[in-house]
Amino acid sequence: MNFKSLLVPALGAAGLAAAILMPTHSQGEVGPDDPAFANLLKDIAKQQDTIVDNQKNIDDKIATIAEDIRLARNFSARAR
Repeated sequence: MNFKSLLVPALGAAGLAAAILMPTHSQGEVGPDDPAFANLLKDIAKQQDTIVDNQKNIDDKIATIAEDIRLARNFSARAR
């Protein structure tokens, strides 16, 4: 094969890869000083706090159920 016959497809593939992989800037980008962005961050922080509280409640309930199961197994073993 000739080097020149491989050059054109290789350059084309490199150009296509560069066009696909190059980051583009969107028109809707906002800065950190935008009030809507700040409100969105506050809402996300509240949601994360709620999720953490809910997870703590779930863990507490699972611990309570696990303790009840442990006691039930203990009593059922004594009854045999």
